[in-house]
Amino acid sequence: MLIVGTGGIGSGMFLALHGDHTLGREESRAATLLDRHDAAKLHIVLHYVRTLLGTGADVVPVGMVGDDPPGRDAVRRMADAGLDVSAVGVSARPTLFSVCFQYPDGTGGNITTANSASDDVSPELVRAAWARRVHSGQKGIAVALPEVPLAARAELLRLATGAGFRRVATFVSAEIGAAVPLLGMVDLLAVNLDEAAALAPVTRHRDAAATATAAVGRATAANPGLHLVVTAGRYGSWAWDGHDLTHTPAPAVTAVNTAGAGDAHLAGLVVATARGLPLAAANRYAALVSGRSVTSPHTIDTGLTADLIRADARTAGWDL
Repeated sequence: MLIVGTGGIGSGMFLALHGDHTLGREESRAATLLDRHDAAKLHIVLHYVRTLLGTGADVVPVGMVGDDPPGRDAVRRMADAGLDVSAVGVSARPTLFSVCFQYPDGTGGNITTANSASDDVSPELVRAAWARRVHSGQKGIAVALPEVPLAARAELLRLATGAGFRRVATFVSAEIGAAVPLLGMVDLLAVNLDEAAALAPVTRHRDAAATATAAVGRATAANPGLHLVVTAGRYGSWAWDGHDLTHTPAPAVTAVNTAGAGDAHLAGLVVATARGLPLAAANRYAALVSGRSVTSPHTIDTGLTADLIRADARTAGWDL
């Protein structure tokens, strides 16, 4: 099976803010630089996909990095994990970079650079990579992720539609409105609670289950056949398979770093989809991947394996 994805490739840093009050517009705040390695969405998702599927799948990231140490390091890490990096180009712009900040209570956010190398991912680049790697009659999954232009993601979804690939996508809250016309080319949409509220739209602080239900209504109005997963951190996640909306609780773990948890969950969905699991079971598998990932200080837990996830499933009593 071939897994082809496009999205951001880059790195970042983590800052632990001193003080629990929300950052002010003109405020100066001390923070501690944490010894944590950050990666961008495409790298995180496809790393876990390759690790969990093993050698039975070819995993191809389509993206751009800068001609700089962070870009070269990201490409090296992807290649070391077994990803086919032949479709990762080099841009004159710098590699995508994020600053993740966390408050003492564990909440936080991130600031990501605009006008980075990832902004140079074009429909032409996607088409060229597709022509080189996809053969007639081949089975696969296309994964369209943020941090690259919507036009490039739309091209990947269009090509995947023509080839009969399974199509998986996610969109950040700010682009949900522009992304709704693309939902007709998506089989599985994965969003977090904030993105679900933007999709519905509903008040962000509405009950999580009600937000998930509202998001199902809006998404299926755009594409009646769409499957949807809404993740909500400690509240668990909801999966709509076209007939039923099922809830999966969050695994009981001690979280060290929740950055990248949603990306790990999405990777679990892709892996379970590739293995043919129905969506409710796929979402349970994804919850285990996400739960395991947050026990690492880094956004990619290089110690996570398929055997560990199977063991976690047995411990949880979940039949996958």
